[in-house]
Amino acid sequence: MRHRILLVEDDHRLASLIGDYLGRQGFEVAVEARGDTAAERIRAERPDLLILDLMLPGRDGLEVCREIRPDHDGPILILTAREDDVDEVAGLEVGADDYVKKPVEPRVLLARVRALLRRTASSPRAEAAHDGTLEFGSLRIVPTSRTVELAGRHVELTTNEYELLHLLAARAGEVVSRDWLFRELRGLEYDGVDRSVDIAISRLRKKLETKPSHPQRIRTVWRRGYLFVPDAW
Repeated sequence: MRHRILLVEDDHRLASLIGDYLGRQGFEVAVEARGDTAAERIRAERPDLLILDLMLPGRDGLEVCREIRPDHDGPILILTAREDDVDEVAGLEVGADDYVKKPVEPRVLLARVRALLRRTASSPRAEAAHDGTLEFGSLRIVPTSRTVELAGRHVELTTNEYELLHLLAARAGEVVSRDWLFRELRGLEYDGVDRSVDIAISRLRKKLETKPSHPQRIRTVWRRGYLFVPDAW
């Protein structure tokens, strides 16, 4: 089955180039040119993956991402034309899973799209054979449904946040480096400047820690990486 992608981009030439390229790679691509009609279309069509430009007519892409994130459980990839990391940080803060800078390199975009879709894919046979549920005190992570509960309450996580939490929890009690986490999440070597892992860690702490400024469950180990504490309640 072909994965369905909705591309929200008002640059018609760029949208055509991206659509044609991804179409040749086996994807079904639809295009939406306006931000003020994007949310309604996303909810109606429920694409497998959303590629969202941030500079849109009618409504800013960040606002669109913030609105649809609670309803849209598929991955969101943002496009940004800025050279600094302001847009990337803002996009990740409102629930995007990854970003690509303009001008868009088609092969890089394709790699990011495939990586995001791989992370959201499930294997029913494997899950039926081995549930793989992880429990640490009041925290419960269920891979079969990709859900997280804390003290019996559902915790809403983005695709990126869930994947990061599962990576940390699967190696509970072990310090894991930012480089390793970046490679596992993005499929690329860490470039030394990308802040997506740190931002996702910060968001996880806000959702899972009683005092995010003094985390007990996900700790930073200076110059080494992050530690998921298995006995934290």
